Amino acid sequence: MIGFYVKKTFWDGWDNVLILALFNLGHVLIGSLAFLLPTMLGAESFILLLCIGLGILGLSVWQAVIAFAMRKVADFGMPGFRESLSSISKAWKPGLALGATMVVLFFSILIGLPFYLSRGGFLGVILASLLFWTCLIILLASQYFLPLVARREGTLRKNAKHALILVADNPGFSVFLLFYRLATILLSVLMAFLLPGLAGIALGGAEAVKLRLKKYEWLEQNPNADRKNLPWDSLLEEEKELLGKRTLKNMIFPWKD
Repeated sequence: MIGFYVKKTFWDGWDNVLILALFNLGHVLIGSLAFLLPTMLGAESFILLLCIGLGILGLSVWQAVIAFAMRKVADFGMPGFRESLSSISKAWKPGLALGATMVVLFFSILIGLPFYLSRGGFLGVILASLLFWTCLIILLASQYFLPLVARREGTLRKNAKHALILVADNPGFSVFLLFYRLATILLSVLMAFLLPGLAGIALGGAEAVKLRLKKYEWLEQNPNADRKNLPWDSLLEEEKELLGKRTLKNMIFPWKD
């Protein structure tokens, strides 16, 4: 399943590379205003931290807008930029919720962990460990939150609960997805965050949720099935047919088809 996930994410991104770049331009502008500009102006620490917090909120709301567009890409559609902007009314609230969560995580790791570790002793280590694992679990669950909102809508609490369930039921894939996102960010540095960028991460989340939900749809129809041995080949058969046979050779030398 992971192999097909990587393949589908790559080709869906390749087919919509200009759309990804356009969405990422929004991230670059928000990030520049929130992070680079205050630094260049020599802002004080408090103002700089405030700008970072506001920047995270702004990036999260924009990422929520992109999540709705990437859901359409994952479904083999072609989202329009103006059409995607119309989803702001549905995206701003989950975007702010995720952004506020990320701000709390950021300051918890930046301030909370050093504080507990500085206390020393057994209690300090226990509290630091508890904070670390709590932040990690929330970070893993955050990968599914916006894609779930875009695909299933529903309340924020319901989608947050489902995101935690996905982490608990798919720990290996959730950790893989986290490293996949980190690799995407590192690759994006080389492309000035225009490609694949945070839009590429949103696409990866949309693909992950779409493919993982097939597991639960199948289990609902087969409640007595072995959860550890899922027929992924048959579950992904339709997706493979829609994606078609795609190779790097055909991408570089399309006239050789």
